Amino acid sequence: MMVIAGAGSGKTRVLTSRIIHLLNNNIYDYNILSLTFTNKAAKEMRERINNSFARDKTKNIWMGTFHSIFARILRLEAHQINYPTNFTIYDTEDCKNLVKSIIKDKNLDKEIYKTNLIRNRISFLKNNFITSESYKEHLDLQEADKIAKRTEFASIYKTYESKCRKSSAMDFDDLLLKTYELLCNNKDTLFKYQNKFKYILIDEYQDTNHIQYLIIKKLADFHKNICVVGDDAQSIYSFRGATIKNILNFKLDYPKFTTYKLEQNYRSSKNIVQAANSIIKHNERQIQKNIWTENNEGDKIIITKVNTDKEESLLVSNTIKHIKQLTDAHNKDFAILYRTNAQSRSLEEALRKNNIAYKIYGGISFYQRKEIKDILAYCRVLVNQKDEEALKRIINYPVRGIGINSIQKLISYANEQNTNLWNVICNIDAIKLFNKGTKNRIIKFKQLIIYFLEQSKILNAFEIVNEIIKKTGIYELSISDKTPEGISRFENVQELLNGLQDFSENNLLNSLSEFVNEVALITDQDNDNTNIRNSVTLMTVHAAKGLEFQNVFIVGLEENLFPSMLSLQNMEDIEEERRLFYVAITRAEKRLFISFTSNRFKWGQFINCEPSRFIYEIDEKYTEKKEAKNKELFQKNIYLKTKNSDNKQINKIKLKRLPRFLSSKEENNNLIKFKVGSKVKHIKFGEGEIISLEEDGVNKKAIISFKMFGVKKLLLRFAKLQLL
Repeated sequence: MMVIAGAGSGKTRVLTSRIIHLLNNNIYDYNILSLTFTNKAAKEMRERINNSFARDKTKNIWMGTFHSIFARILRLEAHQINYPTNFTIYDTEDCKNLVKSIIKDKNLDKEIYKTNLIRNRISFLKNNFITSESYKEHLDLQEADKIAKRTEFASIYKTYESKCRKSSAMDFDDLLLKTYELLCNNKDTLFKYQNKFKYILIDEYQDTNHIQYLIIKKLADFHKNICVVGDDAQSIYSFRGATIKNILNFKLDYPKFTTYKLEQNYRSSKNIVQAANSIIKHNERQIQKNIWTENNEGDKIIITKVNTDKEESLLVSNTIKHIKQLTDAHNKDFAILYRTNAQSRSLEEALRKNNIAYKIYGGISFYQRKEIKDILAYCRVLVNQKDEEALKRIINYPVRGIGINSIQKLISYANEQNTNLWNVICNIDAIKLFNKGTKNRIIKFKQLIIYFLEQSKILNAFEIVNEIIKKTGIYELSISDKTPEGISRFENVQELLNGLQDFSENNLLNSLSEFVNEVALITDQDNDNTNIRNSVTLMTVHAAKGLEFQNVFIVGLEENLFPSMLSLQNMEDIEEERRLFYVAITRAEKRLFISFTSNRFKWGQFINCEPSRFIYEIDEKYTEKKEAKNKELFQKNIYLKTKNSDNKQINKIKLKRLPRFLSSKEENNNLIKFKVGSKVKHIKFGEGEIISLEEDGVNKKAIISFKMFGVKKLLLRFAKLQLL
């Protein structure tokens, strides 16, 4: 069964209803597998199901993210892949730290062997079933690395795999790769899980990558009771390996499938829904659907042209301020969406000038903050003493006199002896590398960890972490710092304990290993800084998927920006950019504002900008086009004509209505009329004469001798000169 659920149609409820239906028909809970992409979605589904049934009838449903479910399988079957059941899961930062240390150990050029680049390449290879060993068989990959002067990549990759194995650790890619290998290499294990998971349900199927698809196909191959929910029009994560082919080709994998379409949008106004439809119809590769709504017609989408990105930001900021003054809207009702993170800078400045609270969605999440990572590293070591990355993080935190050189000696010795760091620490008495003082400090650290290990056998997760914080001196270190940053760090430590208390009270197993596993599997989509609850949300369009706001601004609708310059090489990439724009539009409930600039400041000069092709693809009957030129606009007014729920006009504006937008070629032609010797008039400097011209195109400048103000050099694009 395939359910195509359009934007705002409530697709998560579909899976919940399906599971409830199965349980009502006496299907055993342990025969149900439900896969999601975020812990938040899994939690919401479980809560809804638990509201309909007693806990004992639903507790055995296998429900969670792909990574959490596959990690669970791997722990149960760890002996078959030669891993301990308590293996550590390395998050993104752990992986980067490991790559960084390998590059340093090999004394390689950090400019050529950039940590993020190497880590991403390893991830890409793993997702394409290319191990460090099979890499040798791919001459094309070796040639590409040779051209890029990364001749040591194979060595880095091999060392990375070796260190992960030695630390009994897996990264997120391993959770997928090793699950697939387990099912491929062990027929009995495959049959066991095929028989167990008689009913498989998958949320956001359009976001699955190739290896997830293969695992699902294997698990569903026996009973073929599979229900997928998704929307091909919201397939926007190809950069993570997701492929739209999985949902488009579902009918080829399961010829007897049935399709159901949820086409009613409960979120947005008619104008917004129809505008989104007019955009997505330009894509060739799609499952045909007609999204509709019973909501009010609503306001037209305002598309506004401004001169620069700074003016665009001021316009957005003042619009928010003005709407708040004239309606009951709050900061939390607004979202500003952009294609790239770099666009946020000028928006942040403009919001700060208007004293509007904002948050960057997808900023540093709670569990990624240093003080939290430090405490969690202690927890990880208690769960798995071979975890080298965690050991390196805590061996001298808080400071106990074990310096970087001493730590490096320990690591080097472990590598030479082909053992792990913890074994070296445990046998430090027999190693003649350190003076007596350093050796004693390492022994004290070992004794501290052993003490915590003993305590963890009798204390719950909250109690042992509380003991760690006090015994190590982290508590004293945190509370002694009275700076705003220090207070914030202390509050974070307190919040961690609050979370652990809640975990201990509501988790059946209530073990430290379960807590560590849960934290490690928190996905990027779950990361949300909620410290400022009533704040304007700034985020990339990718981060906005699944969210909704009353008022949405989409900024920077320009060619080479949205769509991205990187997507202009082929039609598949352009179609994904169009789907991304569709996602942006459908985040809006009541009002939608789109803007683009004539010029954007890059590399020290203004770059001419063309309106995005997507602007012209929106049916004009759903839009109203404006041009913001009046300087007064940025002080008092906003750039839209809109109505509130009482049909009262909430503002009066004076904006030039545009029948169409001028192309950059037409704008440049307007500058040609200015020549040396031309008599001109400026709104501020008065009358003058052009005595020389510099450059051409968008950056054309005029040196003008004014009667009252002398010689001035002006950028013709913004000078607003009148030819006399």
